[in-house]
Amino acid sequence: MRKSDQVDAMTQAMKTHYDRAVSKADVQAFLDVFSDLCRKKLAEDGEFIFHGVGKFSVSDRAARQGRNPATGEPMTIAAHKGLRFSASKLLKDSLNPKQ
Repeated sequence: MRKSDQVDAMTQAMKTHYDRAVSKADVQAFLDVFSDLCRKKLAEDGEFIFHGVGKFSVSDRAARQGRNPATGEPMTIAAHKGLRFSASKLLKDSLNPKQ
């Protein structure tokens, strides 16, 4: 889903579910602020909890040996930070509803 599709979907959902007309510019601004907040919290605290969706957290990855896929030569992959996501129980339950 492209960002413009997300904006359209959120605008329509606000109109349908909450009977509120919200401009696409407001939704676009919200998404920009939300993603900035997520990046800042990950940089500062190492985790960002999006209630009802899940938790994003930073993990340290150690340096390791790998292979160059083009040449097959061994190479060292530098240590770096990675991102992990852990889905919330609410999100998991919505994928497999109880009958």
